[in-house]
Amino acid sequence: MRAAYILNDLLARVSDIGRSLMPLEDQQASLIERCETLLSRQGEATSLALGRGILDRYKVLNTKDKGIFFQDVLKQFGVNETHLSTVIDTWKKNSIADTSSDSGKVDTQNHNQKFVRDIHIASEPRSQELIRRLNRAPGGTQDLVSMRADLLSAIEKAPELKQIDNDFRHLFNSWFNRGFLELRLINWGNTPALILEKIISYEAIHEINGWDELRLRVAAEDRRLYGFFHPALSAEPLIFVEVAITAEIPTSIAPILANKRQQLNPSEATTAVFYSISNCQKGLQGISFGNFLIKQAVEELRHEFPNLSQFVTLSPLPEMRLWIQQQIDQSKLDEIPKSLHKTILLLNQSRDATGIDHLSLKKLTAWYLHEAKVANGRPFDYVARFHLGNGACLEQINCEADSSDIRLKSSWGIMVNYLYNLSSIEHNHEAFANHKKVICSDSIHKLLK
Repeated sequence: MRAAYILNDLLARVSDIGRSLMPLEDQQASLIERCETLLSRQGEATSLALGRGILDRYKVLNTKDKGIFFQDVLKQFGVNETHLSTVIDTWKKNSIADTSSDSGKVDTQNHNQKFVRDIHIASEPRSQELIRRLNRAPGGTQDLVSMRADLLSAIEKAPELKQIDNDFRHLFNSWFNRGFLELRLINWGNTPALILEKIISYEAIHEINGWDELRLRVAAEDRRLYGFFHPALSAEPLIFVEVAITAEIPTSIAPILANKRQQLNPSEATTAVFYSISNCQKGLQGISFGNFLIKQAVEELRHEFPNLSQFVTLSPLPEMRLWIQQQIDQSKLDEIPKSLHKTILLLNQSRDATGIDHLSLKKLTAWYLHEAKVANGRPFDYVARFHLGNGACLEQINCEADSSDIRLKSSWGIMVNYLYNLSSIEHNHEAFANHKKVICSDSIHKLLK
C-alpha cells in the first residue's frame, strides 16, 4: 500500500509540472478536443496533466452532458478505418500459401501471423488507447471505474454505447485480474476506519446499522470478513465476504445476525458459513473475481481453523418471486409440473407463505433452481449461477429463513445453502461450465422426484 502512495505522489508531482508546461490553447480546449490532444501528445508530464484535467472536467458534468461525452467518444474515437484498410491490403498482398514441408509450414505461419497481428492492432478502437492514457493520470483508475458506472447508466437510454463499454470491459478484465488483487482480513483492530465505514455503506445483503453491528461482524472470535483490494484503489474494497464460524449448517439468518448471541469458541466449530457477499464498485459490474474470493477465503479459514470440515453459504433467492410472476403473466404454467401449480398460485397471493406447508415450498424451490433457465441454458437465479459456476453444490433449502422485508418480497423468506466441497469443487465447476449441470445433494434430488 505504501508503494502505491509513493507512486501516486510521484505522478501528482509530474502532473503538476506538466500543467505548467501546457500551451494555453490546450487549457482552453473543449473536453473532446483535449481527448484528441491526449492521444497525440508524447511528453509524459503534459500527458499526465492533460489526462488529469480531462478526468477533473468530466467529473463536474451533469448526467446529460456525460451522455453527450460518451456519444462523442463513440463517434470520434472508433477504429481508424483508413489505416485498417491499408493493413488488410498489405496482408492480402504479402500472405503466402503453406508449403509441403513441416519447416516450410512453420515459416509460412510465422510470416502470415505477423500480418494478422498487424490487423489485430489496427482494428483496435482509438477509445481503448484513450482509456489507457487516462488511466496513467494520478488517481485515474478510480475515476475510470466511476466513469464506467456513469456509462452503464447511460446505456439504459442509449444501447449503442455498449460499444464503449466493451472497451472498458476489455481493459478492466486485464487491470483487475486475480494476479493484481490482494485478499485482506478486515477486522476491528487493524483495518483503517475509512475502510470500515465503506463496509457499512457497501453491504448489500444484510444491512449493517452502525458501528456496533459492524463490530459484531468483524471483531467476534467466530466471525471473519475478507475483502479483495487493488493496488490502484487501496482504500476501496472491490468485493467482500462475511463469514460465520458455526457448529452446523445454518437454516436461518437470524441467529447469525443476532445482536445478543452466545459466541462460539472456534475450536468447537465445524462449519464456515459465507452469509453475505457484496460487490462494492458499480463500475466493475461484470468483472468477475467473486469466485476467487470465496476459494481464497476457504484456504485462509482452513489454515486458521483446521477443525472446519464444511464450507457453505446461506444465500438469498433474489429473483424467485419475479420468476413465478412471469410464469403466471406469460401463461407458462404448462411448462411446470402440475403438482406445483397450487403452490405457485398460493404464493402469488401471499406475502410470507403463511399457511403453505414447507415440503411444497421446498419442492417448488428445488424445481425453480434446477429447471428454471435463462436463454443460454443456465439457471434463472443469478445467485445460483454464481455459486454453481464456482463449483458449489445445491445442498439444502430453508423455509422461514429470513423475515426481513426484502427477503419476504423476493422469495417469501426462503434461503438456500450451497456447499463448497473441497474434493469436488473443480469437478462440479467443469460439469456446470461445460454441460450446464446443476449439481445437487441427495436431499434436493428427493424433492425433485
